[in-house]
Amino acid sequence: MAGTKYRGSEIRDVNQFIEDAAGLGSEREKEIGQHIGYRYDVNLVPDYSRLTPFLESYIEIMGWDDLNWLEDVHMGYEDGLPAVFDRNINGWVRVPVSIDLPDNQQDRDMIARELLIKFQMSERHPLVALRKAYGKF
Repeated sequence: MAGTKYRGSEIRDVNQFIEDAAGLGSEREKEIGQHIGYRYDVNLVPDYSRLTPFLESYIEIMGWDDLNWLEDVHMGYEDGLPAVFDRNINGWVRVPVSIDLPDNQQDRDMIARELLIKFQMSERHPLVALRKAYGKF
């Protein structure tokens, strides 16, 4: 059936998660005000044909066979603006307005993964300041 997703024995309209706050099923979803996409949509499993050149290189350098911990990183929204969640700082990192985001969710997720890695490796990441202030070496 087009426009529906199966979860358990129920049939749900996909748009319920976008248009209706009542579609937020778990307490965590209600708390953050948006649905946790990969809980409902198996299409959010990464499509490796859409890897960015940076991610291809990163996976090769790391010696991984797959995206490892990056598989559950997805493009989200903070205050209506595209953002990616950084668990290390427990906060959203907004996507710069200069980045033109594609319509395809898989491509958006790959960009989110790349941005997260680049931010975590940058001098602007809050953990860098902590390391400088409290590091022993």
